Amino acid sequence: MNELLLVVRIAGQRVAIPAASIESVVELDTLIPVPRAAQHVAGLSALRSRVLTVICCRRSLGLEQLDQQNGILEAAVTEVDGHHYALIVDGVEDVLEAVSGPVPVRAAMSEGWDRVSSGMVETEEGALLLIDVAALVGGPDQVRQAA
Repeated sequence: MNELLLVVRIAGQRVAIPAASIESVVELDTLIPVPRAAQHVAGLSALRSRVLTVICCRRSLGLEQLDQQNGILEAAVTEVDGHHYALIVDGVEDVLEAVSGPVPVRAAMSEGWDRVSSGMVETEEGALLLIDVAALVGGPDQVRQAA
């Protein structure tokens, strides 16, 4: 398997996102709040003349959000169902090559992590949890569809 993976930190955990699903990695400095939006929608931002819905990955996992007011936010930009999203992560670390396909996770995980997991993937730096971007964008109220 030669899939490239973007390695990011979410809630202090190193995880992998398929690099093919990421358009760019950006720093956001302005968020426009969206009244009545789902709890995991942090707001809206503009990037190269397009509007991005900004997703807080921590809140999507059902975790507490860090206080990030008045700061620069690191985000991975993706497209899901024709809409552009910026996924706020704690940090972007590296791009690695997968040396195996995803295998089922053999450990207990919280509901949020279980919902967004596509399995474990092996890299030259060890095993990482592979994240399903669409499930992360869908948020904690999304019901996972059986494969």
